Amino acid sequence: MLTDDLKQTIQQAYSQFLDSRGLKPRLGQKLMIAEVAKTLGGLTLGDDGARLSDGHVCVVEAGTGTGKTVAYLIAALPIARALGKKLVISTATVALQEQIVNKDLPELREHSGLQFSFALAKGRGRYLCLSKLDRLLMEHESAQNPTRPLYEDELPQVGETSIKIYNTMVEALAANRWDGDRDNWPDAIDNEAWSRVTTDHRQCTGRRCSNVSSCSFFKSRDNLGAVDCVVTNHDLVLADLALGGGAILPAPADTIYIFDEGHHLPAKALNHFAHHSRLLATNKWLDQCNKALPSLSGQLSGAGNIDHYTEQLPAAIGAVKQRIELAFPLVETLMDAGGEAEPPQRYRFERGLVPSGLKALAQELAQCFDRLADLYGKITAELDEAIEDRHCGVPRADMENWYPVIGTWLARAEANRALWVSYATPDGDRGPPKARWVTLVDQTGPLDFEVCSSPILAANTLEQSLWRHCCSAVVTSATLTALGKFDRYQMRAGTPPDSVYQVVPSPFDYSKAVVRIPAAAVDAGDAAAHTRSLVTLLPEILDAKQGSLVLFASRRQMLDVYDGLAPAWQEKILLQGERSKQETLNAHRQRIDEGEGSVLFGLASFAEGLDLPGAYCRHVVMAKIPFAVPDDPVEAALSEWVESRGGNAFMEITVPDAALKMIQASGRLLRTEADTGTISLLDKRLLTRRYGKAILNSLPPFQRDFG
Repeated sequence: MLTDDLKQTIQQAYSQFLDSRGLKPRLGQKLMIAEVAKTLGGLTLGDDGARLSDGHVCVVEAGTGTGKTVAYLIAALPIARALGKKLVISTATVALQEQIVNKDLPELREHSGLQFSFALAKGRGRYLCLSKLDRLLMEHESAQNPTRPLYEDELPQVGETSIKIYNTMVEALAANRWDGDRDNWPDAIDNEAWSRVTTDHRQCTGRRCSNVSSCSFFKSRDNLGAVDCVVTNHDLVLADLALGGGAILPAPADTIYIFDEGHHLPAKALNHFAHHSRLLATNKWLDQCNKALPSLSGQLSGAGNIDHYTEQLPAAIGAVKQRIELAFPLVETLMDAGGEAEPPQRYRFERGLVPSGLKALAQELAQCFDRLADLYGKITAELDEAIEDRHCGVPRADMENWYPVIGTWLARAEANRALWVSYATPDGDRGPPKARWVTLVDQTGPLDFEVCSSPILAANTLEQSLWRHCCSAVVTSATLTALGKFDRYQMRAGTPPDSVYQVVPSPFDYSKAVVRIPAAAVDAGDAAAHTRSLVTLLPEILDAKQGSLVLFASRRQMLDVYDGLAPAWQEKILLQGERSKQETLNAHRQRIDEGEGSVLFGLASFAEGLDLPGAYCRHVVMAKIPFAVPDDPVEAALSEWVESRGGNAFMEITVPDAALKMIQASGRLLRTEADTGTISLLDKRLLTRRYGKAILNSLPPFQRDFG
């Protein structure tokens, strides 16, 4: 219950924070504090601390400049403490995660009078594994590698440059100059080099590891239980939920979640619960497993019952290989019959329905991979016990060397099992089908086929694993509504119908900006004519002395327009992809700082998260309505399902998605309350098509000038 004492604590904290920082209250921020406090304060808990009430999810759209972070922290921190719950703040990007940990939380603690502790939670993959580092350096010195990486095509042999980095890591750890956190290493580390010295939950021996007392990951994890607030990311939350919840982060029932950048959560969930496997690569992996078996048997013989299980591996591996080899021609026939004419070739199973021949083989593959995963799991369990057995005759070092290898085998067998179970199991009629497709992979070597499966909506997964079990949750972002409604988000995220859905006003004066559709704009449905019109229009509407951002829906059109412009304009343009994103933005800012004009040409990733306040961006141009690419297999399957239920996929999926993307893109213009500028829309369909009016009306209330 939201008691008078809690209300007073929140009000005093907000007033003290504003006064201490010399800030004025913002209406949107005050409304957001009230909505979050009302939702969390309305929770009813049983004697055991379990939630008894519904209406425990709050979804708030709050535009740029609202001060979302301060709003949800000031409301949630006191209530979470009063309820005896942990507050878990989850973001989609590292940049916001770092801002909350390094700026927002310290400032709030200093200026609000609230007393709380916080910590940053990351997955194992962000931390050094001392055991793997030691083993890698020893193997390099001895020029022996009995447990060589399984994917030699993906992880080539260690070079001298990487060895120098690893030795430097050892020195930094010994001198206490580094804590094993990748993000705290002073220099950039190549992903390939880092992957050799980090681990995951399947490869990690956990508390049994001889290096556990010095383990960076476990040190950070142990700290989580002692703090009031944990800052993490959507991927780690989803990984924890996939393990049943409470494996990495606090248990959902004991947690109040804040999902900042919450519009990313459904897509993250789809990616997390998708499955894929390459046939040829899997066959090569199985060959490598077979080759490693003599070494495994020789070095681990006598450790528990491992001998009994390793003797069964050749037959189990052979059974999988036999069926993988049968799958290849089946898939190849499908690709030849219905694949796209040009690479990357893809075959999507309509309505997710798998042909009977492939379905029967999928059932056999699922059973074979289940058998293989079972054997690897039993070997892992035997190793777990043997490592702790002081009387075991097998050297501990050998067991620890093999543990991550077998853990990797187990993870890959489980992933393949999940994929083929998806292909073997009918979807049923209660919910949407899965998207299933095959893609031809050409990496300048033998052709391979990647078999894929994905949910088309994350709603059911999130409802069952998150919303149903959490104590409470707040979802917030600047873009949660589409066409003025939360329907799109509710469909994709599965937030409960009894959730609080609220839009709070932005402090920005949108009348300071104007949205224009030039009279010369053409219908973007004719790609060639539209590209020609852009070549003519852009020099007319852009100010060569200003900072501008031009957003395209396709790289091909962006390059064609660039090539069609005069050299004088080309010199003003910075093309996305010619250098790193950060280098491109730095070059753009430098030009503006030096009094020159600069024009950014970018794609979808430049339409979100780009912060170019003031003179850095006075003009945003959208070349066309950003409709989704029609050949995306998940979106195609979703549209197909909507149509099969009597819906209009274009109006229910395509148009709302495009409207949301245009709102995100328009958000690049006004980044502070003092900003002004222009948004130009160069697609006449916004004026001539029925859906155009709905999209325009969903944009913020800019001034309008429509040719």
